[in-house]
Amino acid sequence: MKNIMVIDDSPTVHLSVAYALKQLGLTINQAENGDDALKKISKIRNVGEDLALCICDINMPVMDGISFIKEFRKTDKFTPILILTTESESNKIKEGKEAGASGWIVKPFQPEELKKIVAKFVQ
Repeated sequence: MKNIMVIDDSPTVHLSVAYALKQLGLTINQAENGDDALKKISKIRNVGEDLALCICDINMPVMDGISFIKEFRKTDKFTPILILTTESESNKIKEGKEAGASGWIVKPFQPEELKKIVAKFVQ
């Protein structure tokens, strides 16, 4: 079973992403912010499971998406991180890519588009 981590402070986004991806047969884990995600990712790995993908918002309390990516990339250079955010400014996208983001989707997203992108990353 492939794990993905959805990191967003919006319960609606968690539900929307889970609904869009349910047919892909992934285990969807949820975190409210970057700090919460790092702790949950550590637990996933401690039981010997792999993380196939992170889907991460930028604007969150406690630890934002860019800070999460920088922290996550200190120990994991390869797991893809897909940004799912309302931010569409080129400087934010550049900042995300420089931190280590693998892709960028602007909210609101189309479920089919998200499913296709995620399927490419977790083949």
